[in-house]
Order: sequence, then C-alpha cells, then structure tokens
Amino acid sequence: MPDFSEIPVLDVSALFSTDPQAQQALSDDFARAYSETGFGYIVNHGVDEGLIQAMFDASAAFHALPMEQKMAVELDAQHRGYIPINTSTDVNSQLAEVTKPNQSASFMLMREDTAHDPATYLSGPNQWPELPGFRVVCETYVAALTTLAAQLMAIALRATQADLSNSAITDALAMFDLPTTWLRLLHYPPSPQNSADDLFGSAPHSDFGCLTILAQDRIGGLQVRTPSGDWVDAPYMPGSFVVNVGDMLHRMSNGRLRSTPHRVINRSGRERYSVPFFYDPHVSANIAPLPGTGTPRFEPLNFGAFLRAELEAGYDTHKVADKTGDKVGG
Repeated sequence: MPDFSEIPVLDVSALFSTDPQAQQALSDDFARAYSETGFGYIVNHGVDEGLIQAMFDASAAFHALPMEQKMAVELDAQHRGYIPINTSTDVNSQLAEVTKPNQSASFMLMREDTAHDPATYLSGPNQWPELPGFRVVCETYVAALTTLAAQLMAIALRATQADLSNSAITDALAMFDLPTTWLRLLHYPPSPQNSADDLFGSAPHSDFGCLTILAQDRIGGLQVRTPSGDWVDAPYMPGSFVVNVGDMLHRMSNGRLRSTPHRVINRSGRERYSVPFFYDPHVSANIAPLPGTGTPRFEPLNFGAFLRAELEAGYDTHKVADKTGDKVGG
C-alpha cells in the first residue's frame, strides 16, 4: 500500500447533478481517494455554513454548562448523553497501548426514537439538557447530515467496484432505510506542550461504522496514519467536511475502501471543538462483501451483534471505559 503525504479534496457538487457522467466522475474520484487514503475533504457539499456554525455554537454552550447540569444527562445504556473528561479510555485500541483517558468531553445523541424497543439494540429517545434552542439545532443538523450521508453512501457503493450491479447497490442501500446515526459534540481542552506521548485527545483508532462526516474548528490536531505508520495532519479547511470510511464499509467493499486509523492531539494551547456525525446501517443489517467485489475476504456479521460486543465491552455500571471507542471521531 503506497504512502500519502496529504489528504485529498473532493468536489461533491455532482451529488446534486442529474448528469450521469458527473456522477460517474465523482464515483471514480471517491474510489481513488478512499482506496488510497481512506480520508478526504469534501467541498460544495450543500450544507449551509450558518447551520454548521450554529451547531458549533450549541456545542460550546453545552460544554460551558455547570457540571451538575451536564451530569444530569450522563451517558445511559442506550449510548446517549454526556461523557465527562477523564472517564473515556479506548481499552480496545489495537493501534497504541492506551492507558490514559482521552482528553475530551462529549455529548452523544443518536437517532431519535419515541421509546426504547428491547428488540432493537440502541433504540430509544435522546437525553436533552436544559438549554434553550439546543435540541432544535441538533435535530436540524442531524437531518441535513443524514441527507448528505445517504447521497455519499450511494457514491461510495458505486466506488466499491466499477461494474457493481444496480441491484447490489439497491440491496445495500436498503440497509440504510432506517439508519443508525450518531452525533458527537466533542470538546478538547489543550494538553500541555510537554505532555506524555501516550496522552491523546482521541487515542489512535479506526471508526467501526460506514461513513464519518466531521466538522472541525480552526484549532487543528486531527492526524491520519499512513500505511508506513507516519502521521499526516488534517487541518481545518474552510467550507469543507472531513469524510472517512469505517470498518463496516471497508468490509462491504471487500477491502477496497480503506478504514484508516486517526487520532487527535491538541497541543495548540486553545480549546478545540469538533462535531463528528456517523452514518451506519440499521442494527438488523448483515454486513458482508458486496456481490461482484471479488472473492469475499470477510465473513458476514450482524451489525447489531457486532455493536453490542464492541460497546458493552467498555461498560462499567453503565459508564463507558470507552468503546464509544470507535465513535470517538476527530
């Protein structure tokens, strides 16, 4: 696998085009970027910049609340709520020996369900803090990102194989008719300039789902690992999202699209905020290499069963040790 020295930039305006040649060109660009790097900046994505700023403002307002108000919505067994700093350690990381908690605090919300259904893993309503306007901004942002992610997923599936059949794409997209979505509002205090090498804002990890769409502020700190083990900065780029492929899409593509390790180290001396959105199939979906992508390299697995094993490995009396883990974000 060749190394890379920078993160590619993809103009995704063809998502809104009816020109099949423009769509095919975008699929080719996606295939090239995500088979080589696994990460990319996307521009001309159609999400209003005012909405993105409103999401950052809402996140900052939440993290500025008194601790007792944030702890009133502490993370629950349905994986929704507040995760304080120094309580989240990626105990299952295979990319580094992680012994110190991630230097970040976050608020997690998922798809909003009216009630918890015991038959559907991670179903349920979100917890909402007492913060005027917060829920409206979050839900508006989630709706916009869900639409964008669905459009990107169609392009990503076409990128798995040039001659993938329309029926294979249709069947795969059906797994996202009721997607599993996650929004994480992350706050990274600055780490000391001389902090230990194993003190991370987010420890090295790959995302375990399908697509991650990250909005980040101007502070920096996100780094992406090359095949040789070097780390490449992925700094803020105006008007862009950072998009990366997760482990499930890697499996669906039969290994063609890369799920690339990444980490966050904030030694800027300033507060850092980021907003990763994760787009995954319904928990009932069975994940396997798509037909037409070659001899299968991966055994099929049930996404819900996989999630349960991953997430509950980190629970300790309903607190996360962290297998929010691969829902850390950037």
